[in-house]
Amino acid sequence: MKPRNSTHERTTGETNVRVSVTLDGSGSVECDTGIGFLDHLISSLGKHAKLDLTVSCDGDKHVDDHHTAEDCAKAIGAAIDAALGDRAGIGRFGSAYAPLDESLARAVVDLSGRGNSFITLDLLRDRLGELSCENIPHFIASLAAAMRSTIHVDVLRGENDHHKAEAAFKALALAIRTAVLRDDSRDVPSTKGVL
Repeated sequence: MKPRNSTHERTTGETNVRVSVTLDGSGSVECDTGIGFLDHLISSLGKHAKLDLTVSCDGDKHVDDHHTAEDCAKAIGAAIDAALGDRAGIGRFGSAYAPLDESLARAVVDLSGRGNSFITLDLLRDRLGELSCENIPHFIASLAAAMRSTIHVDVLRGENDHHKAEAAFKALALAIRTAVLRDDSRDVPSTKGVL
């Protein structure tokens, strides 16, 4: 089978991001965004989706963390989109639950070719490490748009914001893993014939 991998670079006046991804990987991740908790979430995403993922970012963190989080998500999403090609022979849909101690999250993914997101994390803190909590759902929304996918993520219960955010990313990773899995067909999984 043809390998499904891609490299994407995003350079703006705010960030310089380079991403490489292999969809049929082992979960090997190298991530350096300059924001520790963002690295932690991206590493969890790659590990549990079994993506081989390399992310490097030089961003304007002297301004704040927004552009780095957003542009890393856009670059990862664009790389996954390119690696999927015409999206023939994939599961398309994925759903998963993931707990982390007292927290429980659910994620549902549709590799629909349309970027939509619906996210409820109920984070209470302003920041986790150097990452603003408002940028965690924004990362997921930016990922969905660039992946041309519909993503629903909900934290169903939890008390610790670190646990809630990490459970959300683990659930999202597991749902993505299911959605990108190849089946034995070359059919595009859509009545339209394209995604």
